[in-house]
Amino acid sequence: MLNKDNLIYKINNKTATVGIVGLGYVGLPLAVEFAKGGYKVLGFDIQEKKVNMINNGENYISDVMNEELKFVIENRRLKASNEIKFLKDTDVILICVPTPLDKYQQPDISYVKESTESVGKYLHEGMLVILESTTYPGTTEELVLPTLEKMSGLKCEKDFYLAFSPERVDPGNSIYHTANTAKVVGGVGRNSTEIAATLYRNVLNSEIFEVSTPRVAEMEKILENTYRNINIGLINEMAVICNKMNINIWEVIEAAKTKPYGFQAFYPGPGLGGHCIPLDPYYLTWKAREYDYHTRLIETSGEINNFMPQYIVQRAASILNKFNKALNKANILILGIAYKSDIDDYRESPALKIIENFQKQGSEVEFYDPYISSYMYKGKEHYGIKLTQEVLRNADLVVITTAHKKYNYSFIQENSIFIFDTRNATKNVQNKDNIELL
Repeated sequence: MLNKDNLIYKINNKTATVGIVGLGYVGLPLAVEFAKGGYKVLGFDIQEKKVNMINNGENYISDVMNEELKFVIENRRLKASNEIKFLKDTDVILICVPTPLDKYQQPDISYVKESTESVGKYLHEGMLVILESTTYPGTTEELVLPTLEKMSGLKCEKDFYLAFSPERVDPGNSIYHTANTAKVVGGVGRNSTEIAATLYRNVLNSEIFEVSTPRVAEMEKILENTYRNINIGLINEMAVICNKMNINIWEVIEAAKTKPYGFQAFYPGPGLGGHCIPLDPYYLTWKAREYDYHTRLIETSGEINNFMPQYIVQRAASILNKFNKALNKANILILGIAYKSDIDDYRESPALKIIENFQKQGSEVEFYDPYISSYMYKGKEHYGIKLTQEVLRNADLVVITTAHKKYNYSFIQENSIFIFDTRNATKNVQNKDNIELL
């Protein structure tokens, strides 16, 4: 047990060097937390722009405080590189790379595979590897473990240690962040679990919950986001039904919230966004086929949520019809590109599909987002405009797709011909004569 004891000693004494593979929304906040916690951290990313920005103390993640990044850089606790060979100098490696879906809605784990192979080249005795990327149950044991053992010639639980600990990142959350959100850890064996839990306890100010296997930890992450996906699908369907019945869904939710048990409020919207909720349930759907099971509820909720951008355009067409206007040649102003309020993240944002659907109908579309001046979609960059009185008055329809607090909703209401509010962002506006809610 020499390797285990030595590694735990180095972790507890902050002499272990930590490597972070992938410096995005998960990796960079983790890198800063470990560096703040007293560890030497080496961050790796294939994007040279990110590497240069970090080494210059320039932040690109809203959940990371600028002064904290500058502090750990200036004090040489964190260094970024795109040369993976420096992994040989680390004692702990956390893999935090993207796990998107391909065009067939199947898991694309190529980034995990490539990162694991890179780690395998430089794996040495007494090293801990933790996968944090969200993936299907079985990835750690079926893909990562055999790859590391084959490439290194080392044996897990004897020569090195391997665990899965799912990331829990909620961009823009002012209460819960990397340091104070409970962490779930599941190792390939008892030793791996113990070492990984010890590592996180030395850095995070939160509960570290140990589970029996990586599969449990992987499934736990899928359950978190599938729970939200399905409940959002339910409330989106309720919103469609309520509109047909001329019932205000937002008032219905507020009434239901008065029940002190058995109900948790979810809210409808123009569709799902972000890297987790729209994607993660499909990892389970794909894996379940291996066990001859069809995940009917998950796929149905996915269909409902994926339908919402199209539904928004349909509703917009109905609104314009009241003014004898067609979608073709209509001037549409979209307020909000980010997938949720008060952040600059537009990954999987439904606003992008809504804009595309409007344009397919011949509409002239412009957008304004106080956090996003431009965005890339299908290989093309799109630029926003300034929100002025003239812009609002020239729009045949204003569609609110993100409820940013920076918007002056009274100003928007006073100067718009008509507003379609898909987020109930105008709930505090007094005059609602020219507003229709989802």
